[in-house]
Amino acid sequence: MASVPADSFVYLNRAVVNAQEYQGVRHVEIKNASNNTFVFTIEPFEKMPPGQMGFNLPMRKWAMLSTKDNIAVREKSFSNKEFVGKITLAVDFLQKNKTTQEPYDTDEMAREFLMMYPKQAFTTGQSICFKFKDKPLLEMLVKEMEQLVVNAGEGQAPVKLRIGQVYQESQVVFEKGEGSSVGLVGKAKGKAQQQSIINPNWDFLNMGIGGLDKEFNAIFRRAFASRVFPAEIVEQLGLKHVRGILLYGPPGTGKTLMARQIGTMLNSREPKIINGPQILDKYVGESEANIRRLFEDAEVEFKRCGNNSGLHIIIFDEIDAICKARGSMAGSSSGVHDTVVNQLLSKIDGVESLNNILVIGMTNRRDMIDEALLRPGRLEVQMEIGLPDEKGRCQILNIHTSLMRKYEKLNTDVDLAELATLTKNFSGAELEGLVRAAQSTAMNRLIKASSKVEVDPDALQKLNITRGDFLHALENDVKPAFGTSNEAIEMLTKDGIIPWGPPVQQIIEEGMLRVQQAKEGTLGIVSMLLEGPPDTGKTALAAHIAIKSDFPFIKLCSPDDMVGYTETAKCMMIRKVFDDAYKSTLSCIVVDNIERLLDYGAVGCRYSNLVLQALLVLLKKQPPFGRKLLVICTTSKRDVIESLDIIHSFTKIVRVPGLSDPAHLMNVLRYLSQSQEDGGSFSPQELQVIEKNVHGKRVYIGIKRLIGCADAVKKLDPSTRVMKFLMELEEDGCLTLQG
Repeated sequence: MASVPADSFVYLNRAVVNAQEYQGVRHVEIKNASNNTFVFTIEPFEKMPPGQMGFNLPMRKWAMLSTKDNIAVREKSFSNKEFVGKITLAVDFLQKNKTTQEPYDTDEMAREFLMMYPKQAFTTGQSICFKFKDKPLLEMLVKEMEQLVVNAGEGQAPVKLRIGQVYQESQVVFEKGEGSSVGLVGKAKGKAQQQSIINPNWDFLNMGIGGLDKEFNAIFRRAFASRVFPAEIVEQLGLKHVRGILLYGPPGTGKTLMARQIGTMLNSREPKIINGPQILDKYVGESEANIRRLFEDAEVEFKRCGNNSGLHIIIFDEIDAICKARGSMAGSSSGVHDTVVNQLLSKIDGVESLNNILVIGMTNRRDMIDEALLRPGRLEVQMEIGLPDEKGRCQILNIHTSLMRKYEKLNTDVDLAELATLTKNFSGAELEGLVRAAQSTAMNRLIKASSKVEVDPDALQKLNITRGDFLHALENDVKPAFGTSNEAIEMLTKDGIIPWGPPVQQIIEEGMLRVQQAKEGTLGIVSMLLEGPPDTGKTALAAHIAIKSDFPFIKLCSPDDMVGYTETAKCMMIRKVFDDAYKSTLSCIVVDNIERLLDYGAVGCRYSNLVLQALLVLLKKQPPFGRKLLVICTTSKRDVIESLDIIHSFTKIVRVPGLSDPAHLMNVLRYLSQSQEDGGSFSPQELQVIEKNVHGKRVYIGIKRLIGCADAVKKLDPSTRVMKFLMELEEDGCLTLQG
């Protein structure tokens, strides 16, 4: 046995023999040293030494032949049952260091193949060296052969051949070999080697993402389901894969984590993770060049392999830094941001768009991103990664405490379901911070208090995180960014709600009815106006209703927090309160003292039209789908609210009256006397004197004013304070004789 005598015989894939020895023989069957049988078509050559047979390298490798081997040879003939009707060949480059990006036309290759190998014998599993035009050599593997059948019955399965003879009418189909980078085009291209889009070593249970099951399923359906199917089906549908995903939502909700897990989950090229500001460069044109460089690898592979190219993932963190709405950068003469956006648009879905890329952008400010980037074909899958619900919070806590449970460092009194209930509006990052804070509290117990810091030597055995550690962390260390304004709201009700008469209970009941409407009604936004004279306790009642609603997000919007603000700054502040509220499933906003918020002035009837228009819009604007918002406003000037036409923006208007009956006044004084423990309250005898003096008189006073009068005199001498109190009421016109 020997090598082929000349390069021209390499591409014939035949056994070269002496012309005189094999006269009249077309095919031979040989046995190698291992006694395995192989069939070859022979090629006579006058200069081939007698007694030798030449094979090219792919043939020798396939048949396990060595140039020093002796082989047994006999003639092989084919019956009509061994004629090939269809042959499928897996294609790859013969020399890996010599490749091309130009595609191979499979229709021309099929014609060339049948012209080169008429009536040639092939075996399933055989390797072939193939030359096509002036392109790099190809190595082909005979993957499958089917028997030629004339007048086959409908539904009859094709007969597979191990050894067969190709003839001019045989159908030739080319497929890409496993891991091949050969680009094939044309109708003779068969099914490509399909690799699973999902990493085979990936375990969905170990994703480490809690509370985002629904979002992840939606992303998979929109962005990856089409990539699971073979390229042939994609071509038949004329389908273009989703090229872009935008993950947006509040900070700490898991956007970056989800993007990284998507990159790890997919059986793709190594993801490129870019922070938005890294793209920007001080030199002209470099920012745009940085964008182009990100897509270079994907472009090269797509030109070479077409739809069979592997998936290239590019992840932009803080994408709003480079993709702001074009024209929005006031005062910027360079227009760098605009050209960067243009470059990114052209790469994702331009004239030469790619079908093998997936761009994942993340941002906290979706409103800042250029609209052209959000249309279908670009970042078309836009998924809000919001605050987790109670079930999601339980999942997240379960993830962050898994190691503590494994090593028995979590006390049995810790109930994750209870913690999930207590952590309303916590983001994933805040829940992780809560776990860390509880751990630090537990570790602090094992630090000995002395002149130097010493750790208990038995800390490893003693360390145990308890329910108390979590509650301490909740109380002192970690607060949700989009949670209840506890201090501000509770300060408004620090003295409690005094039930001075039926109107108080009626107002609270009306408020709770609006709370129920906001929770379960069809309206996305429910608004309520508490209007009445000054000092009637409107703000305290609004805060009381808000607290009793038990909504995860409760925020106070008060003019006290905006002293000195310009109109624009005030509008932005009010807008931020509402935007934050939209991030929670259930939110309540208390807008206190609307007329002060509008900078209303009675002299000349001055007010801020900018703030007025902002309020009119926000009080009517529906929150995002699935979100509910309750707005409770207060005012002491209903006539102003009516004249400015805000009155029609409210779902319900409730009157908060002052105390108008001596019995109401006495109810307040008795309540104060029972609740105060400093000895300064009116005694029962003093209350009797006051009741006698107010009986039959006309009373009209706000509860805050009444509490102020009682507080002013409570430190006076008991013999004079009752008369002083009554004089205060009369001087202020709050206590007068009837009609």
